[in-house]
Amino acid sequence: MNMPRITRHRVLLTALLTALLGVLMPVPASFAAQQTTQSLTPPPPPFETCKAVGNGTICHGSRTFTVDPHPDFACGDGTVIYDQGIVRQVATRYYNTDGNLTQRVIHEFWSDAQKSNPLTGATAPYSQASNIVDFLAVPGDFSSATETVTGQGNITIPGMGAVLLNAGRTVTAPDGSIDFRAGPQDFLDYFLGDTDVVNELCAALGAN
Repeated sequence: MNMPRITRHRVLLTALLTALLGVLMPVPASFAAQQTTQSLTPPPPPFETCKAVGNGTICHGSRTFTVDPHPDFACGDGTVIYDQGIVRQVATRYYNTDGNLTQRVIHEFWSDAQKSNPLTGATAPYSQASNIVDFLAVPGDFSSATETVTGQGNITIPGMGAVLLNAGRTVTAPDGSIDFRAGPQDFLDYFLGDTDVVNELCAALGAN
């Protein structure tokens, strides 16, 4: 649950995994077109394969990687809570006829994930899924992107219930400001200054 570009903190936003998988795997038939040799701006990551289509180029691919334990946020007593997990991404990029990126779509799933307090050894397992869509107002220029994130990633502790709620939709403008938000989003509130929203999670992990 990896802000000034607020949506980079992936805990923000999981439509049900089985429902999402239905939209992840199909790739348009046109994707089977001739492989492109055109220069693309910005270039796609190595795990994506690019194909020329009638209106430009589509790049598509998937990858799975492990996010090692890393500092995530601090509780009121200064205890640093860590985050880790296994991430699967299915990504698609759309380039225009000039080879400039116009849209990027990423479906991201976290599994075997947990928040942890290394001082107590306490952990809070979770899973989450997010859909991240970037529209570039200036093709090829990521600094012009408006990013929309939807999904869900709640943390529930046995005997305590939900201690962190993140669900809904956010739209982030190119300058990093939030244009729209809907649904409970505790981590967004935390990074906007409301640190009390993590109190229950901190307590569950043996911090204050």
